[in-house]
This record gives sequence, structure tokens and C-alpha cells, in this order.
Amino acid sequence: METVSENICFDGTQGVYTHDSKACGCDMTFAVYLPAQAKTGKVPVLWWLSGLTCTHANAMEKAGAQRAAAEHGIAVIFPDTSPRGESIANDDAYDLGQGAGFYVDATQAPWTPHFNMRTYIVDELFGLIAQNFPQIDTTRSAISGHSMGGHGALTLAMTHPEKFKSLSAFSPICHPHGSDWGRKQLGAYLGDESNWGDTDASKLVATHGWTGEILVDQGDADTFLDLLKTQALIDACAAKGQKATITMRAGYDHSYYFVSTFMPDHIAFHAANLK
Repeated sequence: METVSENICFDGTQGVYTHDSKACGCDMTFAVYLPAQAKTGKVPVLWWLSGLTCTHANAMEKAGAQRAAAEHGIAVIFPDTSPRGESIANDDAYDLGQGAGFYVDATQAPWTPHFNMRTYIVDELFGLIAQNFPQIDTTRSAISGHSMGGHGALTLAMTHPEKFKSLSAFSPICHPHGSDWGRKQLGAYLGDESNWGDTDASKLVATHGWTGEILVDQGDADTFLDLLKTQALIDACAAKGQKATITMRAGYDHSYYFVSTFMPDHIAFHAANLK
């Protein structure tokens, strides 16, 4: 692991790091915010998964997470959204390939060698953080994300409850099996629909569920509502009896202006769950 930068932020440290990823077969970049409380003891951690076209930097710079994380004494990890590089497969479309890993392990060419974001997050990066950041208590991990990252947070948490203890999302892709933000990408990465498995949050609520409360915020002025399919998640939670707070925020869109507005609420939610 190599340090790209470290800056003091709300008396903590915002760092950016790179490492040679075995899961993705390339160099990967991620960011870690350590609050001041990490100087004297272990702190819980929020894993933040970003959306289409994003890198580690989008949420790190725009979500306003550091102030609330400093207040509650919680670390925040910002992974990249896909493998990257000249030798890595890509597509001319913004919603497939680099910047659009969808947090799955690809089984189809040309994506298979590098697009293994599920393994990268839940196995490799977990191990790297535990090894290099002893201040972080990875046994107290929460997960959240935005858009494609909200899809990642919901699906990874429900399929890996041994890793994550608290769950939220902003504007998540709730039903990718029934959306153009899902069917295209999952078909490319995983092939036939019969191979898509546990990659749809609305279906996972029925088959896996979540042991605690799911917190979701969604703007009702979001221009991507037809792709996100929030109602499918609402209906699935109602049918299952899944405890969930899914709030449609009047006038808010899909941007980080929306995310930054409600990020303090989500960090407070996770901090309380991880105590």
C-alpha cells in the first residue's frame, strides 16, 4: 500500500492510498477518513460505495461526511467503483465498464479478469484495512452508498451480514433485474439472467432480509426514478415485514447536494447502530 496524500480534516486525517489488487488485477485507489478518536482507540467504520462514473474522490470531496464522522467518532472508507487502466476492458457507454463495476464478480469476457468488485470490497479491501489501519474496528462495519453504490450497499449487506452491522442507501438502484440500470450491466458481466443470483435488493429482501432497520433516502425530483425503481423496494419490505425507513424527500434530485444534506442523518444512524 502506498500513500497518495494525507490531510488534516476536522482534527482527523483524510488519506488517499493505492495498492496492487489481486482481486482486480490492477492498481486500485481508495480513501480513508480517520477521526481524531482513532488516535486513542479503535473506531467503527462506514463503507461508502459510490455510483456510476464516480471514483473514490466524488463522495470524499462532495458528500460532507467528514464533519459528521468526526462528531460521532466513525471512520469512513471510500473505495473506487471499478478497476481502471489502459489494459482494463471498457465500453464507450458511461454505464458499463470502468466507473461502472456494479459491485459484482464478472463471469463473462472481457470483464472476468478484472471486474471482481464484490470480492474486492468484502474480502480484499477488508483485509487490507485490518492490516494497515489497526485503529479501525472492522467488526463494527456499516455500509451505505449512492445510486449504483446504493445497490451495492443493499446487496452486499444482505448477502454478507457477517461483515456489515448497519445498512443505509441514497437513491439506490432497487430492482436492477427490472431496470435498464441493471439488465444491461448484469447481462454483460454475468451472462444469462439465470446467473444473476443475489444481485437485486428487492428480491433479496424476500430471500435474505436484513436483521435491523434499512434506512433509505430518495429525492422525489430525481430524474432517474424510473431506473431506480424505489417502489419495488418499498413493496418488498412491506410484503416481508422488513423494518425500513424509506423517505421520499420533496424537491431533491440525484446529486451530491441531496446526499450531503442527509449524510449527517445517516452517519448518526450508523454510529448508533455500531455502539
